[in-house]
Amino acid sequence: MKMKVLPPTLRKNNRYLTLDIRTKEPFSKDDLVLVVWDACVRLFGEMETSNFNLWVMRTYVLNDRDDCLHMKAILRCQRSYEDKVRSALCCITKFNGKEIAISTIGLSGTITSSIEKFIKE
Repeated sequence: MKMKVLPPTLRKNNRYLTLDIRTKEPFSKDDLVLVVWDACVRLFGEMETSNFNLWVMRTYVLNDRDDCLHMKAILRCQRSYEDKVRSALCCITKFNGKEIAISTIGLSGTITSSIEKFIKE
């Protein structure tokens, strides 16, 4: 028996945050996942963070700077929780002894519009 797909009215509405990440040492996608979850759990707790529906969709490594590693990433979160995720990301300065700076470039409703607007400039 084939599973039925949820109709659009019952699905969760997602938003996609485009992140600008700068660090002095190599930083992987798995490290980014840990950083984002750790920041949200520390600021809001496990119960509130579970509502965020966080997921790192894609990461892009940009080599336009010599003094630091520059990356961009697309982070999915549930609609109406974008501001809370942004505030948690602002609190990040270090992770596992590595200095890191994460800022939000933009917010969009689809992955493709996020790539077109904020990644491929």
